Amino acid sequence: MKEILLAACGVIFFLVGMIRLYTAARRLIDVRIKQYIRYAVGKPLYGLVTGIAATAIFQSSSASTTLTVGFVSAGLISFYDSLAIILGTDIGATVVMQFVVWRFTDISPLLVTLGGICWLIGRGRLKTAGEIMFYFGLIFFGLYLVGQATAPLKNSALFIDFFNQTKSPLLGIGLGILFTVIVQASAVPIGVMIILAQQDMVLLENAVPVVLGANIGTTVTALLAATVATAGGRKTAYSHLFFKCAGVVIFLVFLPWFMAVLKNLSASTAQQIVLSHFLLNLLIAIIFIFLLQPVAAIMNRLVPGREDSLSLWPECLNNDDLGNPEKALADVEEELCRAIAVAEKMYGGTTVLIGSYSEGIGKNIYYMEIVINNLRSQIVKYLGKASARSVSGSLSQKLFAYTAIAGDIESMGNHILIIAELARQKKYRNIIFSKDAEKDLQEIIAMVSTNLNNTVTVLKTPEEIMIKGIIEREDYIDNKVKEARDRHLERFHSGICRAEAGPVFVEMLIHLERISDHCNNIAEYILTYWRNQ
Repeated sequence: MKEILLAACGVIFFLVGMIRLYTAARRLIDVRIKQYIRYAVGKPLYGLVTGIAATAIFQSSSASTTLTVGFVSAGLISFYDSLAIILGTDIGATVVMQFVVWRFTDISPLLVTLGGICWLIGRGRLKTAGEIMFYFGLIFFGLYLVGQATAPLKNSALFIDFFNQTKSPLLGIGLGILFTVIVQASAVPIGVMIILAQQDMVLLENAVPVVLGANIGTTVTALLAATVATAGGRKTAYSHLFFKCAGVVIFLVFLPWFMAVLKNLSASTAQQIVLSHFLLNLLIAIIFIFLLQPVAAIMNRLVPGREDSLSLWPECLNNDDLGNPEKALADVEEELCRAIAVAEKMYGGTTVLIGSYSEGIGKNIYYMEIVINNLRSQIVKYLGKASARSVSGSLSQKLFAYTAIAGDIESMGNHILIIAELARQKKYRNIIFSKDAEKDLQEIIAMVSTNLNNTVTVLKTPEEIMIKGIIEREDYIDNKVKEARDRHLERFHSGICRAEAGPVFVEMLIHLERISDHCNNIAEYILTYWRNQ
């Protein structure tokens, strides 16, 4: 029982370390995540390298593939572009296992101690680096505990006989799949095999099938993410499963030959196991990097559904037009229309979340907010270049207005994202609004939706009647929000509304009002500069 608890503790430490390392790394690179996407979609080779790098950073292929499925679902990456990234993540997953062979498990207490000290007493970058080192060390400390727990099994005749006599590849594959599905990390069963091999407790013939099964089992995380993804996200997850299964079948067909190659490459059984993991994924990448289009075509037939492409990068800003201020501002106007269309799409998804929260839609909202932030940044840079040229008075006023409008659209995205997070709190804290509160909220949501929709329209084609309608409706929304807050206070004092519902309800109203405020700002800018044209 002591060894079982120690092994369980080790597995839990490993999983906590991997999950928290992924979270810490995400915080560190979130500001550069748009670059991650840009490099990934250039060429299949770039996607392959990006996948390898991402998994090396996150130390988890499951985390990288889940992130990729999310990007595809949000429309930031096309299904076709995601295939190369998926192949890369599988190769990157072999890095952490090489660390086990290099006995990082032995120095893991030192990594945990130094990382923990820097995390606790450090500031700024030192604190962040300490946190990352702590969780990185915790991964290997977990495997170290597993090794300590399994060491006494070396004297167990039953255990030794099982691994020495049971050489059925299908049984090993089944064990690898089962273990990986349970712990949601292929590194655990593969790491255990390496540790047992270092203690001369397992043969290569027994370990390789487990490695093959773990590689199939690791697709489960992405498949679970795909249950709340769009058709494109599901295609990516199913392609990952297809790649793994095809690679395992090929490996099994030529298993005796692969075994001979592994034994020739290294005399260490532990190193041979790592090499089997690496060669499997390298084989998959080499075969399918040249077959991405046929695989994509097959998946498009098997999983019907249209992809909504949402380019993270500006599509209308042409540097060649910077010499002509009028053309340059026309380019900006088109890009602003794209940006506000994304905000409208975000808003539509968020209003759905308020009534019925979905993690898939919630992640899409988060990714779309990244798009809006990046578009605003690129628009402002472009306007800065345009302003460096000689610009007339009326055009300079327009340039100023477009800069402000880009900021308003970005602020809309921020408020919409906050409402989505409030919807998440509402679900997981089991908060229920009263019928009267729901009625007030839905009425205000509908009015803000009308204002946002009309703002999208007038940004493309200014119409004075519609612009004035936005401004008038904004005043009405302000009054409605104030009345809704006052009525909520009355319901609260009467015991109709629950106490925990109040802050969420009121904050939603505040951010809905702010979204309408930004619509009003854009309408006033358009009205002012449209009249001056």
